[in-house]
Formats: sequence, structure tokens, C-alpha cells
Amino acid sequence: MPTTTAPAPAVDNAAPTMQVRKRNGALEAVDVNKIVRAVQRCGLGLSSVDVLKVATKTIGGLYDGATTRELDNLSIQTSAMLIAEEPEYSKLAARLLSTYTAKEVANQDIHSFSQSIAAGYRLGLLCERTATFVTANARKLNNAVANDRNDLFEYFGLRTVYDRYLLKNPETREVIETPQYFFLRVACGLCETVPEALELYTLISKFEYMPSTPTLFNSGTRHPQMSSCYLLDSPQDDLESIYKKYTDVALLSKFSGGIGIAYHRVRSRGSLIRSTNGHSNGIVPWLKTLDSSVAAVNQGGKRKGACAVYLETWHADIFDFLELRDNTGDPAQRAHNLHTSNWIADLFMKRVEEDGM
Repeated sequence: MPTTTAPAPAVDNAAPTMQVRKRNGALEAVDVNKIVRAVQRCGLGLSSVDVLKVATKTIGGLYDGATTRELDNLSIQTSAMLIAEEPEYSKLAARLLSTYTAKEVANQDIHSFSQSIAAGYRLGLLCERTATFVTANARKLNNAVANDRNDLFEYFGLRTVYDRYLLKNPETREVIETPQYFFLRVACGLCETVPEALELYTLISKFEYMPSTPTLFNSGTRHPQMSSCYLLDSPQDDLESIYKKYTDVALLSKFSGGIGIAYHRVRSRGSLIRSTNGHSNGIVPWLKTLDSSVAAVNQGGKRKGACAVYLETWHADIFDFLELRDNTGDPAQRAHNLHTSNWIADLFMKRVEEDGM
């Protein structure tokens, strides 16, 4: 009898399609042309950049299941690394980061300035006054947003804005405002009327005027501390006053204030302490404690604390004070987080001129 052979199973020779995961969680097939087009759009008008070089590097980072967020970041980082070769890559990197930021905001169903403010208020980041002001004037404010002004940014400027200044969702840590929403939010927090806010927004967004960092951090928020610097008088020469000053410095630093404080009322090393009949250790141990406090209570977790300490020339600890920032010597006698300054009185300079005591 003839032998019959069962038919072989069909073999699918088609390679599995590589997929990427979009921001909304959906998977889609990889389209490398889409990556090239995205970089090309951001490279329009930049004659000195090679968009294919950036796109090729991004495509080289593809793997099955890669996220579009990862690929966007790779494009940004590739452009940033090429800045040393050609400065115009700074513009390309900034545009890519601007697009990345806009996608991140839109993915949270935020498509206008007023929606961004509403989200910030809902999350407990913005004050009621700002939210009410924006809601009442939503149409005019939304129409005023000029996204084309993002092109004024260089990469490192926009990177700093993204990392430190844009409001973030406390849980997901995703930004809830674009750079232009941020500038308009600052203007709304500072102004009482819409024309004033729009005029200030125009100045800020065109980089013709830029408020100080505490204003940018805090305008429109629940803690609208706007001033950059606070000058405090020297604490009195007693424990309660000295520790009260630590508290004042910490609270001001918490919301991005820089502090200037004098210390010449505190007695010098070797001075008699009548209440205990002992001798003082001088101002250096107190300044070491202040140094640690400034490092611990930085400016809202966004940048290092800043405290300048002033001491008049007549103070007996002046030489120890002037050595506080030295890179050598006893670490117990150093305070590297403080900015020290010798406060020289007019009378001292008159005595110098006279060669007097």
C-alpha cells in the first residue's frame, strides 16, 4: 500500500512587528518615518543641524515595548550632546523638549491655560484668588498664550524651567503646565486686572523682563512669597534669641528666600557667661548650626538654601569668622554653606586713614 504523509503545518515566515507604547498606554506598530518626521518638524529653519543624525540615534534605541516617552527623551539627549559640536543643536533640543512638555500636559487632558490652572487648584498647588481670576477671564487669557515664543529658549534654559519651575502633579510628578502657561500664571499671580496680566506676560514670555526666582516659584500658589532677599538683624546675645533666628531663617528659606543676617551681637570666644560663670565658645559653633540648617531647609526642595552672614570688624572672633569658608583646616571650624562678609563701618575706615586705634 502506498504510504501517506500528513501535510506539514504552515510556517509563518513573517517577523513579529516591533511595537511601542504610547503615553496613553496603547501599543502601536513602530513607524521609523514618524520618528524622522518628528525631529524634522523641530529642525525647521536650523540649517546647521543634521536631523537625520538625531533621528538615526533615536531609531537605534528602539526595542519591542519601548515607550514613546523614552524615544522622545533619547532625541532630546542626543541633540543636547551635540551642542558642543554645533551650538544650533541647543535650539533643536529645546524644541524637542518643548514638544515633549506639551505632550505630557495634554496627556492629562489639559489643553488650555485655564484647564492648567484648574488642575493646579484641584491638586492644592494654587491659591483660590488666582483660580477665581483665571476662571472669570478664561477666554481672554487662553487666547493670549503664544506658544511660538518657546522658540526663544535655548536648551539649558528650558531644561531648568522644566525641572525646577513648572508645577508638577504631587503624585505622578508630571508637569501640569507648559512654559507659556507658567509665564502667564506668574503674570496672573502678580496682577489685578487682565490688561495688566497680559502686558506683563508679554514682557516675560519675550524675555524682555524676568522676575526673580522666588516670584517665579511662588506666584499664584498657596504660598505667594515674592521677595528674593530678606535682611535680618543680629540675634541678641541669649539662647532664646539665637534659636528664634534659626526658625526665621528656616521659614524664609523654605519658600525660596535668600537671607542676610548679622551676628555681631553674639559674644566672642572666651567671654564670661554670668549665668553659668563659664566662658563662651564664640560665634563659630552657632554659625555651624546655622550652616546645617541652611543645608537641611533648602529652597522648597528646588535649589540650595542661600544665607549671607555679616560680622563687623570690631568683633573679637573676626579672624575665625573669615576662615569659615577655607578649604583647609579643622572641619569643625568651617561652614561651607554660608556666604560670609566682613561688615566694615565708616568709623573703621576713618581710623585706617588716620592710622588711629
